[in-house]
Amino acid sequence: MRPAAVVAALCLALGWSVARTDATAQAPAAARTHTLVIAGDVTTPATLTPGELKALPRTTVKIQDEGRTIAYEGVLVGELLKRAGVPLGTDLRGNALTTYVLAVANDGYQVVFSLAELDPAFTSNDVIVADSVDGKPLFDYQGPLRLVAPRDARGARSVRMLERLEVVRLRK
Repeated sequence: MRPAAVVAALCLALGWSVARTDATAQAPAAARTHTLVIAGDVTTPATLTPGELKALPRTTVKIQDEGRTIAYEGVLVGELLKRAGVPLGTDLRGNALTTYVLAVANDGYQVVFSLAELDPAFTSNDVIVADSVDGKPLFDYQGPLRLVAPRDARGARSVRMLERLEVVRLRK
């Protein structure tokens, strides 16, 4: 197994986030777009604008933050992955269970989710790509898109300034 795959599997198993240090992590803000790229081991790669995301089925999740309830609204990551042709539902079995999703922010921050964590048929985790908070657009420092994992006890995997979901299947 390649060293990068070993590291990714270890991070996945331990629920760790990974900081990226390559050149694209330091891209100037002007070069960044407000789109979400879904790429990697998918049959239908996609680049979605905020407007296209708003047209998809919406989900609201609530989190507790310092004693108050915050409502985020957006699209289930599982829905986005399904549209990209990722095996979900009854197709998520066998080797497909070695798949993970790397969520990448525009500053290079990265976190890992197993594919099963994002499949509504596998769990009721309701991880979303949010574009609004409490009925308003996300604050500039959070968005325009933010990955929200409401069942995580800590917010470390709620990726602000989300710009990419990279699907990776580990190979034997």
